Amino acid sequence: MTDLVIMKDRQAVTSSLQVAENFEKQHQHVLRDIDGLKEGVQNWTDLFYEDTYIHPQNKQEYRVIYMNRDGFTILAMGFTGKKALQFKLKYIEAFNQMEQHIKENQMQLPSDPMDILKLTFEAQENTNKKVKEVENRVSNLEENTVLSAGDYGYISRRINQRVTEVARGFGDITQEQRGKLHRDINSGVKAVTGVLTRTQLRQKHFKTVLEYINDWEPSTATKMQVRQMSLDLETA
Repeated sequence: MTDLVIMKDRQAVTSSLQVAENFEKQHQHVLRDIDGLKEGVQNWTDLFYEDTYIHPQNKQEYRVIYMNRDGFTILAMGFTGKKALQFKLKYIEAFNQMEQHIKENQMQLPSDPMDILKLTFEAQENTNKKVKEVENRVSNLEENTVLSAGDYGYISRRINQRVTEVARGFGDITQEQRGKLHRDINSGVKAVTGVLTRTQLRQKHFKTVLEYINDWEPSTATKMQVRQMSLDLETA
């Protein structure tokens, strides 16, 4: 079941790659189906978010979309057949197991600031060494706390908004051209924060990422690729 559903940003999610593999579909077709939901699903960015991955064989960067339970449910509505039904049931079971696992872990870790403060007060009653250890632990927790679902969703929406703003400068572009812009801005987010994937972002990265998104412009190479694709379409 762990191959079907994974944990990212304290959420149970699956990816377009996993869906394509398990439902025996081409990945590009799964991406196309998800993109097709953008116009009909008002809260698309709350259900799906764009990312990239490095192909293990050719080391090239490609587009991938992660989705939570609701996003998967909407996407899988269009999958029919006996075999598809069996995989839907397996996904439901996998989501249930992962969400239970996440819930149990959240119960074990302090998330309320008052609980963290309580740890500090309790430590002050011990030796100076223990106080220092707890202070370091609290600081580390605050610095490395994963982004909340709300903050992560806000970053995803801002990325989509910024890409849309920049895309207007290229005129009417295709989804493939928009994908190049998404890969460019996502690569920049990873570069300025030092993370390998957007799902590794921490609370300490939030302000930096927003500043980067607001200032982002695609690289010269990306701009040239997008413009060339438009020229190719015109001459086709």
